[in-house]
Amino acid sequence: MKKQTIKGLAFIVVASSMATSCKLMKDITYKITPNPLEMHGDSVRISGEISLPEKGIKKKVSAEITPMLGTTALKAITVQGEKVTGNGNSIQYKSGGTVKYSDIVLYKPEFESIDLTVVGSVKKGKKEKPMLASKKVADGTIITPLLVNKDFKVILEKDAFTRVSEKGFSAQVNFERGKSVVKPSELKEKDIADFTVWLAAAQSNPKITIKSINLIGYASPEGEVGSNDSLSNERASAAKAAVMGIAKQVKNVKCQTDIYSLAGRGEDYDGFKKELEKSSMNNDEKQLIIRVLEMHKDPITRETEMRNMGKTFAFLENNVFTKLRRTEIVVTYDKLGYSDQELQKLSVSTPDSLNLEELLYTATLTNDLNEKLRVYKIAKKNFPSDYRTSNNVGAILYMQNKLTEAKAEFEQANGLQDNAISKNNLGAVAGVSGDRSGAKLLLDAASGAGDEVNYNLGILNIQDGLYNDAVSHFGSDDSFNKALALLLVKTPGADIKALDGSVDKESAQGFYLRAVSAARANNVASVVSNLKSAFAIDSSWKNKASKDREFLKYMEDASFSGVIK
Repeated sequence: MKKQTIKGLAFIVVASSMATSCKLMKDITYKITPNPLEMHGDSVRISGEISLPEKGIKKKVSAEITPMLGTTALKAITVQGEKVTGNGNSIQYKSGGTVKYSDIVLYKPEFESIDLTVVGSVKKGKKEKPMLASKKVADGTIITPLLVNKDFKVILEKDAFTRVSEKGFSAQVNFERGKSVVKPSELKEKDIADFTVWLAAAQSNPKITIKSINLIGYASPEGEVGSNDSLSNERASAAKAAVMGIAKQVKNVKCQTDIYSLAGRGEDYDGFKKELEKSSMNNDEKQLIIRVLEMHKDPITRETEMRNMGKTFAFLENNVFTKLRRTEIVVTYDKLGYSDQELQKLSVSTPDSLNLEELLYTATLTNDLNEKLRVYKIAKKNFPSDYRTSNNVGAILYMQNKLTEAKAEFEQANGLQDNAISKNNLGAVAGVSGDRSGAKLLLDAASGAGDEVNYNLGILNIQDGLYNDAVSHFGSDDSFNKALALLLVKTPGADIKALDGSVDKESAQGFYLRAVSAARANNVASVVSNLKSAFAIDSSWKNKASKDREFLKYMEDASFSGVIK
């Protein structure tokens, strides 16, 4: 902090003016905090005190003092002697006094390397004395928050791709009434023939791993319950023998091992109702049968009542019961999907053969933004109703700095399905475009979408001068911006630790921030060393350093001035 004094109003003006002023006011002291001035948010706040000693201002004298940042006039302040009437700040002649001053002004780029000065005029009664000459009272302006990287992050929607998926293959063996013998003709039915072909293909397909074969036997709901329970178990065992025979025939080794699970479910009453509903019987008869069955819970009585229906029972025997005397064969197997290399080739040769999840996953297999965009556009063309495709097309366009196109994609994605990720991405576009209030609204609405949301909010916090909030939002992930926020909240050491863990550890801006941190720690050797490293990578930082008020106290230091020349 510096203190500038003006003793006796010793301005460089004509002698008569000096003499006149000295008789009216003397020994004004200006104390400005902080000095150099600092930019926070979009503005520069000036706070200070104007002090006059005892007998420093005549009783009938007033002075209007105007701070100036370059050509920008700040709020004027009036100090006046004790006998002056008006709205000024009254100072007692005998004891002197101090007046506090504060103002805030929107930051302009010219403020970086100009001084805060004061000008003014003195009056006695109605007579205005010559203007007070301009006097420097503080240095301007530290603008370190402007180092923030506006690298707002977008989020790519994830795919649900799985390399291995569980699938099933089913067939059915039917039996004659009251029997559990698999007839040779049954093995020639289409579903069993298809099953035989599938087993043969599975044996030679390295992407198929059979996990289990479940055999579930059933009986139709007529006959004795106990007999039907036993019959359903026997039918499951008979189907197992048939399947193992088929496996041996097609040389499927896996299906000749102990991978079978057998179960007898007895009378299939639920299956009966389903088959009845699908049959050609008229609805009235169907409802009658259902009422009879639901009225009589005893299986023997139920069967007796069905047999008493005459032709209706005959219809059931020929068209419904035959489908219930069965064993269901359900194979559970793992299907290995395409390899990464296969997916990449297919995305070029036959992209339409890939499903949505495969396309979204394939785009992650390359770092080439153009290739990613190509695949995501295919996904969007083939699956336009899934918002993830538009979102991800937009994310790549954003990374390519095509903000207008990216924004349109994000809006389309959020229109298809209101979602936090697209809101974050729209917030990123707004942030990069300078619409901080719009970005804040979108990012608040995107809460929970990912760490990227908090990072983006951290950037806005720095721009708004909310440095503690920024540190909180950046969390545990190290970055240049986190290091900058820690420096701005004055946490020595933590800023460098965050920088060391970031990708900017040895970048030009990283070395420059190290130099600023060293300057605040009064380590001129480290300032010079880090500036040398920054300039070696990018010489444009030299111009920045030459006027950066962070280094003001080193401007006359030979080692510093030597490195910035």
